[in-house]
Amino acid sequence: MLRSLRLGEADCVLHLYTLARGRVGAVAKGVRKTRSRFGGRLEPLSLVELSLHQGSGELQTVTGADLIRSHRRAREDPYRLHVGLIGMEAMLRLFSEQEANARAFEALTRFLDVLETDTTDVAERARRPALDPLALSFQLKLLWLSGYLPHLGSCAECGADGPLAAYSPRAGGAVCRSCAVDGALVLTVEGIRAMEALLRRPLAEAVDLGLSDRAARDCLAVISSSYEYHGGFRLRTLAAG
Repeated sequence: MLRSLRLGEADCVLHLYTLARGRVGAVAKGVRKTRSRFGGRLEPLSLVELSLHQGSGELQTVTGADLIRSHRRAREDPYRLHVGLIGMEAMLRLFSEQEANARAFEALTRFLDVLETDTTDVAERARRPALDPLALSFQLKLLWLSGYLPHLGSCAECGADGPLAAYSPRAGGAVCRSCAVDGALVLTVEGIRAMEALLRRPLAEAVDLGLSDRAARDCLAVISSSYEYHGGFRLRTLAAG
């Protein structure tokens, strides 16, 4: 489950991402009552098998819920929760259609499992959630799956092998110094290598890459710029992170 919004005195509107249908909206009636039949099974970050009824409106109605994985540990830790919410909002904005995407669903479930089981001491990371390697890796992979992956192997403008010095959203990737016109984001070699490593390695290995703060900031700048240029949006969770 990606997000829940209060509706009336006891109901909630749920934003779901499903294996069979992609993005789905549903209403869980009475879920906020103390004796709700759904209990704590409809919490953000949870992996749940739902029974849904399609009425005459756009939103379906939840008629049954079986909890598969609650990801309670991630939800109860403020740092991990924030990382998780960044991933959930990225899914909401990049995959907004009712269209099945098995690879996106698999990436989402893998992200939540890694977030839940990661044993790294968050205090040792010494960075805000928006710069967390797992959050960055997941967002880069979502950009790839949605067709907005920045080109990093050579200059996206002229095709030169390098050295690459900036990122141009209009060109769709990294550019050399000659092609870095006004508005391009200055990138370090370290930042470009970090993005390549985050894309190449599984999500579970992201936290072990040891990204420097500068490399992480470069990754975040490219991700945020891609959102704004290709999708016309900004993630609120990144601004708060």
